[in-house]
Amino acid sequence: MNLANINHELILFILFNIIIVTMLAIDLGLLSKSSNHTMSVKRAGVWTMIWVTISFLFATFIYYYDTDPTNPDLGKTKTMEYIAGYLLEYSLSIDNLFVFIMIFQKFKVGQREQPDILKWGIIGAVILRAIMILAGATLIAQFTWILYVFGVFLVYTAIKMFVHKEDENEIFIPEEHFVFRVIKKIVPLSTRSEEGKFFIIENGRRLATPLFVVLVMIETSDVMFALDSIPAVFSITQDPFIVYTSNIFAILGLRSLYFMISGIMDLFVYLKHGVAIILAFVGFKMLLPLYGELMKVEKIHIDIRVSLAVIIILLIGSVLVSLPEYFKNKKTGVSK
Repeated sequence: MNLANINHELILFILFNIIIVTMLAIDLGLLSKSSNHTMSVKRAGVWTMIWVTISFLFATFIYYYDTDPTNPDLGKTKTMEYIAGYLLEYSLSIDNLFVFIMIFQKFKVGQREQPDILKWGIIGAVILRAIMILAGATLIAQFTWILYVFGVFLVYTAIKMFVHKEDENEIFIPEEHFVFRVIKKIVPLSTRSEEGKFFIIENGRRLATPLFVVLVMIETSDVMFALDSIPAVFSITQDPFIVYTSNIFAILGLRSLYFMISGIMDLFVYLKHGVAIILAFVGFKMLLPLYGELMKVEKIHIDIRVSLAVIIILLIGSVLVSLPEYFKNKKTGVSK
C-alpha cells in the first residue's frame, strides 16, 4: 500500500470518528437531559429514522469519496458492501435488543434506569466492537483460512438459532446465571438498589448494585452477538473500514430503537428466522472458495449485489410474515 492510500484511509477514518463522537454526544448526552428518561414509541421511531438516515447518508459519502481512477466501480462496490454489512448488523442488533428486554424484565429494572444502562452499554459496545474488529482483521490478514472457520461457525449458529424455541414458562433466576456467579466472585455485591447507581457504600464498603450486574450482562450479551455478527460482516467484505463503520452505525441509536422495539415486538416475531437464514447464507458464502479448491473448479464468487438483495429480501420478508401476528395481537390487546 502506498503513502497516498494510507493517507486516504486515515482521513476517512478520522472523519468517521468525528461523526461518531458527535452522534454519541447527541444521543447519550443531550437526550439524557430530559426529566423523563423514557421515550414514547412514536418519538423513538422518529429518532430511529434519524439514525438510519444518517447511516445511509454515510453510504452516499463512501460512494463519492472512496474512489480510484484505476477502478471506476470501486465507489459503487464499497457502498454496496457497507449497506449490506449495515443491514446485516442492524438486524442482529434488533435481535440483540430482545435479549436486553428479557434481561430488564427478569431483573425487574425500572424504566427510569433502563436508558442509563443502555447508554453505558452502547459506549462499551463501541469500544469492544472496535477491538474485536481489529483482532478479526489481523487474524484474517495473517491466516486467510480463518474465514473458513468463521463460515462453519456461522452455519452452525444459523441452524441453532433457527431450530431454537423460546420457553415462555422457563423460570429465570438471576442468582443462578453464570455471569452473576462470576461477578459475585470478583466484585462484592449488594442486594440493595439505588436509582441510577452501579455502586453504593454499605457498612463502610463499596459494593456493586444489581444494576451493575445487569450492565455486565448487557455487555456480555453484546460480545456474544458480536461473535456472530463480526464474522458475518467479514463474509461481505474484508475491508476493515467498511466492517468497522457498518458495525458502529448499526449500534448507534440503539436506545431509541430499544424503546421502539419494546412497543412493537410482534412486528419482529419471525426476524430471528430471517436472520438465521442470512447467517447460513453468508456462512456458506465464506465456504465456497474452500469448496472450489477441494473440487478443483474455478473460483466461485457471489457478487455483492446478490448478497445485498438476499439480505434485503429476507429482512423484509421476515417482517411481512410477522404482520398477521402483529395485527392479531393488536386487535386482541395482547403484546408479546
